Amino acid sequence: MVNIMQVVGVALMATIIALFLRQTNSPVNAMLISVLVGIIIFVSLLKDIAYVLAVLDQLAVKAQVNQLYLTTILKIIGIAYVAEFGAQVCRDAGESAIAARVEFAAKIMILVLAIPILVAVLETIIRLLP
Repeated sequence: MVNIMQVVGVALMATIIALFLRQTNSPVNAMLISVLVGIIIFVSLLKDIAYVLAVLDQLAVKAQVNQLYLTTILKIIGIAYVAEFGAQVCRDAGESAIAARVEFAAKIMILVLAIPILVAVLETIIRLLP
């Protein structure tokens, strides 16, 4: 398990380096530092993410939830996190318009993935109505 103090420490050091690089007219290198630290933090959390996924999988099995629903929900969460990371990188690079397009694409992908769950919910409601 990763300690939040380690994450914050790495982030603060990277922020100081990025600020220094921006002041010395190296904004591209500052952005690369930002992306690299984001990737390092993500990779350091992979064990924690795997643990959460395992617990959710066990709960779904115990609750006899269709694996399709759990998989879909996890994909939706993954899309949201990846899109947020990508959009923030775009914003850090001064590309707000591209960031907005990344977020829009993620919303469409989430909607497409959610359709089977919405259909199942609506079919259940229709069966319950007289």
